[in-house]
Order: sequence, then structure tokens, then C-alpha cells
Amino acid sequence: MASNAEDQQNQQGRHQEVGHKSLLQSDALYQYILETSVYPREPESMKELRELTAKHPWNIMTTSADEGQFLNMLLKLVNAKNTMEIGVYTGYSLLATALALPDDGKILAMDINRENYELGLPVIQKAGVAHKIDFREGPALPVLDLLIQDEKNHGSFDFIFVDADKDNYLNYHKRLIELVKVGGVIGYDNTLWNGSVVAPPDAPLRKYVRYYRDFVLELNKALAADPRIEICMLPVGDGVTICRRIK
Repeated sequence: MASNAEDQQNQQGRHQEVGHKSLLQSDALYQYILETSVYPREPESMKELRELTAKHPWNIMTTSADEGQFLNMLLKLVNAKNTMEIGVYTGYSLLATALALPDDGKILAMDINRENYELGLPVIQKAGVAHKIDFREGPALPVLDLLIQDEKNHGSFDFIFVDADKDNYLNYHKRLIELVKVGGVIGYDNTLWNGSVVAPPDAPLRKYVRYYRDFVLELNKALAADPRIEICMLPVGDGVTICRRIK
């Protein structure tokens, strides 16, 4: 029979794999949050999309259910109406946003893969919120550059959520700070990057985690030093940093 120490070690090992979207100390604690607070309040459409996405081979890219709940509430708290999302995947966070917006709210949504978006689109349509979404397939930076060229877009967005290519996060930030309004919010996902931000240099990390870690560290350092924003880094999901533009 395994000892308590062995059980604890096995649990920690499982958590590193299963609990990628949670930075809590145990899967049991994370499951408690999901079953007590998240799943009972999760809209049926979001549950359907979450379960659909779980069957996709790239499901590790999806927004976690607790983070989806957090984003939905945050959007309501700031009374967001004109929003943007960079990185859509199957649309779980996009649906959380669309459900939070008023009927005339808008989301400019960008992703390089329309096929993944269309996987979740029937669920979004069934939820009655597809009319709020303007989906653009392709890289986001050219779209942002076009938006910035028109001064009427400056300061026009209430809320922006970024969950995309980490090596471009700083490039996004340089542009998004012009597009979000003073008092508006930008959310950057994965800013604790599987906990690797505090891992020693010789730590055994997955190749993609190691590759993007330096970009995440660079972003976190830049956000902390940016006088144009207030920030709050939260251990929700894989880490999310909320930035409020103050000037």
C-alpha cells in the first residue's frame, strides 16, 4: 500500500498534467471551486461548448470554466459594450463575453483558424448572440494597425481580451493601449504560463512552455512598469493579468 507521502507525490504529478488550467495546490480544491461555484451557474450554452471543446485534440488551448465565469462577471461590472478578442479557438471565452454584453454590444474577434471557430459557432448561434460577433480570420496585428490609422477608433474599446501567440503579446499591447478607452480594461491570458515563470533554468518543461516562457516574462515585466495602466495579476486559469488604462 502506498504511503501518504507517495499518495501526495502522485497527486501532485497528476495535478501537473490534469490541472494545467489551474495553479491551485490540488486538483481536489480546483474541483471544489468548479462544482460549488462555477458549474451550477454556468449557462447551458457554455456547458455545451465546453464539453464539445473537451473532445478536440487541442483542448488545452481553451479558456477554463472558472476563468470564463470571471470574464463574464468582469464585463458586466465595467458595463462593456464595444469589445475585442484576440485568439478565439472554439469560442468559449467569446461566448462568455457575448452573453455578458447588451443586445447591441459588439465583439471584434480575431483568430488565424476559422475552422476551430466554426466548431463552436452553432452553439453560439443557438445561444442567440452570434449577431454581436464580427469574426476576422487571420493575424491580428494588420487589423490593429488599420484600426489605429483611423483616429475615431482610438479609445473606442471598453474591454479587450488577449489569448493568442505569446511572442506577440508586447506587439499587441503597444497597439491595444491606443484602442482601449481610459478606464477600459485589457486582459492578458496565460501570464503565469503553467507556473513556469518561477521555474529554475534547468527545470524540465514541455518544449512549447519553455519556448514561450521568456515572452511571458518580458510581458509581465513591461506591464508592471507601464505608467499608463493599473494592473492586477490573478491566479485564475493559467494566470490572467487585468490592465486598466488610466492615461
